[in-house]
Amino acid sequence: MDTEHWLTLARAPGLHGDHLRDHGGLLADPTLLVGQSTQDLQALGLPTAAANWLAAPDSSRIAADRSWLERSSTRLVSWGTPDYPPLLSQIPSAPLVLFVRGATDGLLCLQLAMVGSRNPTASGRRDAYAFAAALAGHGLVITSGLALGIDTACHRGALSAGRTIAVLGTGLDQIYPAENSDLAEAILARGGALVSEFPPETRPLPYNFPRRNRLISGLAVGTLVVEAARSSGSLITARLAGAQGREVFALPGSIHNPLSRGCHQLIRAGAQLVETADDVLSQLRIPYVIPTVTDQHRPGEAAGDDGRLLDKDYKILLDALGFEPTSIDALVERTGLSSQSLASMLLILELEGVVGLHSGNRYARLN
Repeated sequence: MDTEHWLTLARAPGLHGDHLRDHGGLLADPTLLVGQSTQDLQALGLPTAAANWLAAPDSSRIAADRSWLERSSTRLVSWGTPDYPPLLSQIPSAPLVLFVRGATDGLLCLQLAMVGSRNPTASGRRDAYAFAAALAGHGLVITSGLALGIDTACHRGALSAGRTIAVLGTGLDQIYPAENSDLAEAILARGGALVSEFPPETRPLPYNFPRRNRLISGLAVGTLVVEAARSSGSLITARLAGAQGREVFALPGSIHNPLSRGCHQLIRAGAQLVETADDVLSQLRIPYVIPTVTDQHRPGEAAGDDGRLLDKDYKILLDALGFEPTSIDALVERTGLSSQSLASMLLILELEGVVGLHSGNRYARLN
């Protein structure tokens, strides 16, 4: 692969696959665009800014991009190669180049997009985590946007049972939001991937995120919205999924919850109402062998004083965890529980708003 030419295409403003669909030779090898005259490129229907860049690209910028690519162990997945996701190539304005950190094979697996509010309710976070865990456990790769809130819960739920892909609205040389840097590393460590169409040094500008959203929905066979207000960006992802010919699913909620109104709006517009993971899998015609995730409790649980369900191990953990940030290693010594069990329990307690994650992978009680 001619890396410099593909990096040049990645930086061409406004260039995407639709510009090449009527030009068979260029669709087969878009790198032939590089170095043509501005006039010839405009005659092909390319945007003026893209034509100007491709006719005379900045070689020092491309060299810097290539150096970063090698240092960061980031791969280019380019149009027409076996690693390029077939579903993504079918959408309008498909990117010619993807930057990928992590395992690229997940891009070719059956994916379900899950999105929702950045400021969800506690029950919304729990539902997102539980649905993602159940669906990932059945073999679906869960794709989301690494945002705070529902996206975070979806990624973490998926990691508890399988794999997940995070699509970023920035270059992969930075993680946005920074609070999810540890989550991004966990995604990579567990066989997932970070994906972006944006070259390095692309900042988190507002107009990047609708572009990011079309990739989230475009990579997946369907999109599940967990909680969303009527003005939520998650509805953009859902509308894009519908326009791309993909399934759209939505969890209903209380009529008194503003974050249910976006989901109810989607359901009125024809989205599939979802109550269990079985509803998603049945619509996608995937055999279902996992218990439903709603209204489940862990074996041996009993209700605590605050109404939250606690079993003996959770009580031991909370008794050992104070308000000062504490490492998992210290909690292993205090509780006698395994680090793997503690990591899973702490994640659930974090989603329930009982504990908080601090720097250095340390935890502290919030109440």
